[in-house]
Amino acid sequence: MIQKTVTLLGCTGSIGTQSLDVIKMQGYRVFGLAAHTRVELLMEQIQQFHPQVIVVTDSTAAEKMQTLLDGLSNPPKLWKGKEGLIQLASHPDAGIVLNAVVGIAGLGATLAAIESGHDVALANKESLVTGGSLVVEAVKKHGVHLLPVDSEHSAIFQCLQDAHSAKTLEKVLLTASGGPFFGKKREELEGMTKADALKHPNWAMGAKITIDSSTLMNKGLELIEAVWLFDLPPEKVEVVVQRQSIIHSMVQFSDKSILAQLGVPDMRIPIQYALTWPDRFPSPAPELDFSTLKQITFDTADEETFRCLAACKKAIAKGGLAPCAANGANEEAVKLFLEDKIGFLDIGRLVEGVVDSDSFGKSYTLADVYDCDRMAREYVRSQL
Repeated sequence: MIQKTVTLLGCTGSIGTQSLDVIKMQGYRVFGLAAHTRVELLMEQIQQFHPQVIVVTDSTAAEKMQTLLDGLSNPPKLWKGKEGLIQLASHPDAGIVLNAVVGIAGLGATLAAIESGHDVALANKESLVTGGSLVVEAVKKHGVHLLPVDSEHSAIFQCLQDAHSAKTLEKVLLTASGGPFFGKKREELEGMTKADALKHPNWAMGAKITIDSSTLMNKGLELIEAVWLFDLPPEKVEVVVQRQSIIHSMVQFSDKSILAQLGVPDMRIPIQYALTWPDRFPSPAPELDFSTLKQITFDTADEETFRCLAACKKAIAKGGLAPCAANGANEEAVKLFLEDKIGFLDIGRLVEGVVDSDSFGKSYTLADVYDCDRMAREYVRSQL
C-alpha cells in the first residue's frame, strides 16, 4: 500500500494536534506543516514528523522560528506569511491538504490546494461560508474531493455514502450541543463573561470556535456550510439540539426513514474519516460505551435569544456575499469580546446588524470576498 502524504495547515490548534494523533496512528507521511504563532509546539511537531516544509504566518513568530531551526542539523524549509501558506497548499508534493486554519484566512489556501489538484480535508468552515460558490466551482473544475472534517458534516457525509441516498434525501438534521448557555434567556446572558462562554459542556476546542458555540454562530456557519457541501436549499437544513453530542447529525429520506451517525465527542473520528475515506481503520478515539449512556435528548434551538443563528439563516437566504459579511462581523466581534471590549449579547447584535445592512448581490470574485470581509469588520468597529 502506498503511504499517504498529508499537508496540515493549522497544525498547532486543537484540530491540528488531534489530526497529528490520527496521522501518527495511520503512519502517514507529513509533507508540510503550517502554524501562526505557536513556534515552540511547531518545533516539537517538526522533530516528531519531519516535514519538508513549514510555514509560519505571523512575521514575528517566523523570525523566532528561524532561530529555532538554526539549531537543527537538517531543518525543513521555512516559508512565511500568507504567501507561504498559499505556496504550501499548492505545492505538487503536498498530498491531501487538511485545512484547519481558523477564519477567513483559510479561504485562499483552500482554493490554492483545489486549483493545484489536491483533495482537501476541510476543517476551515469559513472557506465555504465566505466563498462557497468559488470553492464549489473550483472543485467541479479540477475534479478533486472536498472531504468534511466538522463532526456534523462528516456525519451527514457518512450517512450519504450510498450514491442512491442523495437522490432521495429530504432534509438534513444538523445537531447542536446548545453550548454552555443552552436554556438561558437574553436577560440571563447580559453579564456573561468570556470565562463563562469558554466552558463548553462536551467538546475540547479552540477559543474562537468555543465562543461561536456559545452564541450558536458556529451552528449558523455549519448550516451555511451544509448548503454548499450537500447542494441543498437552506430550508432543507434543520438545526436540532442534541445536548450529549453523541448523535453528530442525521439525514431524512423521502420515505421518512432517518439515518444517524453516533460516536463519542472526539474530533479524531471525523478527522480520520476525511483522511482515510472511503476506507475505515482503527482510530485513536475511544469507543462509545452504551452501558454508561443513560439518555439521548433533543430540543429546538432558541433563535430569539441566540441571534447569530437567526442572522446566518437570513444571510444564506439573501445569498451572495451576505454569509461572508456575517462571518467577518462575527470574527471581529468575537475578537472584541475576548478582549473584554464588548458584551456577550453584542456579538449577535453586530452580526445581525451587518446582515441587515445590505442586499449583497449574487455573483462575486475572490477580491469581492475580501472587500466584503473588510467592510463587515469596519462596521463592527464603527459600532463601538
